[in-house]
Amino acid sequence: MISSVQSRQFFGFKAVSPQIVPVLLFGLFLSGCQTLSFTPSSPELSVVTGKAESIESHAYSIAADQNMVGSLASVDSLELDTLSDLARHYGLGFNDIATANTQLDPWVLKQDQSVLLPLQFVLPEAPRKGIVLNLANMRMFYYPQDQGKVLTYPIGIGRDGWNTPLGVTQIVAKKAEPAWTVPESIHREHQLLGEPLPKVIPAGPDNPLGNYAMPLGFSGYLIHGTNKPYGIGMQVSHGCVQLYPEDVEVLFNQVSVGTQVRIVHQPYLVAWDGDTLYLEAHRPLDKWAKQEKQLQKNLRKKLEKLAVEKNASIDWPRVDAILARADGVPTPVLLGSPDLPELVVDAIKVRRPDRLYGQPAVNELTERDWSILTPSFSSETEAQKLAAMLNHQGPQIPARKIEKDGLYQVVAGPFKNKKETQAVAKRIKSNFDMEVTPVKPQVH
Repeated sequence: MISSVQSRQFFGFKAVSPQIVPVLLFGLFLSGCQTLSFTPSSPELSVVTGKAESIESHAYSIAADQNMVGSLASVDSLELDTLSDLARHYGLGFNDIATANTQLDPWVLKQDQSVLLPLQFVLPEAPRKGIVLNLANMRMFYYPQDQGKVLTYPIGIGRDGWNTPLGVTQIVAKKAEPAWTVPESIHREHQLLGEPLPKVIPAGPDNPLGNYAMPLGFSGYLIHGTNKPYGIGMQVSHGCVQLYPEDVEVLFNQVSVGTQVRIVHQPYLVAWDGDTLYLEAHRPLDKWAKQEKQLQKNLRKKLEKLAVEKNASIDWPRVDAILARADGVPTPVLLGSPDLPELVVDAIKVRRPDRLYGQPAVNELTERDWSILTPSFSSETEAQKLAAMLNHQGPQIPARKIEKDGLYQVVAGPFKNKKETQAVAKRIKSNFDMEVTPVKPQVH
């Protein structure tokens, strides 16, 4: 039941700037795919990808014997920044940035906190041909033919029970503005949730395939965009591979039908860079969790062999620490080599731009607009988190935090009419199990 404070009209409350951040709750980013129905083409979108001023985040030249690319970097946050928004701007997934910055609260960053940008990657052990997807670090590596370079992008993959398959396949078709024919299994899932879906979802903001789709030879699996970009770097799909909208557009325009796609699961990656041997460690996905001890045993044998080849000595306690940390940051493992604190100090400093690419914006709310009022919170942080989750829904539910007499609420809107307001209230009820109050315009 909503209290008298919660049910008051919010006009007259002191508005507080919205915390534009995602609390990356698993269910908020679940996405459908698996069946694709082609519809007439629409004009392609023109997307300008945000980039760091002084560090590359996607495209790297590589020599034949080079097995690691990129550099560690860091950026100082602003008070309303979040790890997810910084991740998207700098070409990282949520898994990349969150595991590398466990000391930070991902949704309540303070002014001038140093955020490590793990933009150094050990290439997976696989032929450098076409696309290689490493599920363990949720990252794509694309090797354009005869160009001596690699393009890398963070991805979202299948959640447990809907795992993205391993193996070698190819892109069998390409389509801009695809429609999604909902598979029967996903129909049943949504029926149980009380959220029935139509048979076909046309291109547009409600389509989980986003603006571009590339079906694979594995029946029912695609590489595609998303209408929930803050699920990139998470296990959120029904098995398909998702990219940020700006990344899938670049990939779509570069690859051709017939491009090979190799899908691997390699949580432990090693590479020489000059005379320094690096280890990049990730947690094995749940499907392979029981193999963790064997995978680590194989890794130790490999490290020992590589060290012998150059008459070097492994710092085994450091290897243990890297495996325990599993933060995805390539770290030297030879005796006497620099450890993580030194790497962080030496990371390239990047100037934060005036605006992060894709960061959700919240339009002004007036007394002429329809809106939604949530229950109240005694904790400002909890109100910030809810506003963040709403702002990072797909599609976005614009929201901001308000305060009066030491209590906090979240106001969502503006909405065009009663129908849209009721539909959003239903989404909030479904995703957050929260009863909210639609608020009519105060001025007609």
